[in-house]
Amino acid sequence: MRLGIDGVQVGQWTDGVHQTGCTVVLLPEGTIGSGEVRGGAPATREFALLDPMRFVQQLDAVVLTGGSAFGLASADGVVDFCAEHDRGFATPAAKVPIVVAMALYDLATGDALVRPSAREGRLAALAARDDNCEIGRIGAGTGATAGKWRGRDHATPGGLGVASVRRDDLVVAAIVAVNPAGDIDDGVAAAAIAGGTFTWPEPAEPLAPTENTTIGLIVTNGRIDKMGCQLVAQSGHDGLARSLFPAHTRGDGDALVVAATQAIDATVDVVRILAVVAVEQAVRSVQTR
Repeated sequence: MRLGIDGVQVGQWTDGVHQTGCTVVLLPEGTIGSGEVRGGAPATREFALLDPMRFVQQLDAVVLTGGSAFGLASADGVVDFCAEHDRGFATPAAKVPIVVAMALYDLATGDALVRPSAREGRLAALAARDDNCEIGRIGAGTGATAGKWRGRDHATPGGLGVASVRRDDLVVAAIVAVNPAGDIDDGVAAAAIAGGTFTWPEPAEPLAPTENTTIGLIVTNGRIDKMGCQLVAQSGHDGLARSLFPAHTRGDGDALVVAATQAIDATVDVVRILAVVAVEQAVRSVQTR
């Protein structure tokens, strides 16, 4: 699926045998980014610099990866790739690529000893040609599953979800690796709880505390600053809460990054509205594959 945003390039590395992979998004120069973590068990790299209070504004690339904390090593290959292409934050000695990475837990799906490394991150970056991003069990979504809060024997396939929405020339797109403890939901679960007909999983604890995480990138062609990007990330998490049940558990590392390429004028609140829809649709797109 095309994201519809100039200058954005998406690359994938997929290991279908061992059920893991990584997704790399290369961003055009001048992109500003921020993000937010709401899950209780995040695995991230360079996320602290996304705080609007931090000095660096730019974002060169974002990595979504399987392999849990091991998979964060895939960002090393992307950093090297960006450095070779003269991308990065200018310092007196060299340009330092700003690459943020988020990892999900897929070690129990395939082979726990096989996970994305610097080599695989570089291969994904080399594969980035345009803004076309496939949906399904590819890249970071290869080993993703959902519904594990009911017990692993009730797990259903997750994957990489993609959606793009627009208002006139303003585009907001979401790429989400869907690997939650909860279920992909369309509001049925909340209605069932309110009506007293919901079937609770047994046991109710500990909600698969170490095998989850939904991570994603929201990218827009809008011109918004770093604080605005963080506000958009907050709205993106609303999209997760609308499409996953339960979301943001202690065993999920749910994290979203927002990247704004600064191409056209935009109102932050409009971008926030579109971000809710893009993330919600991206999560649910996994079910259509």
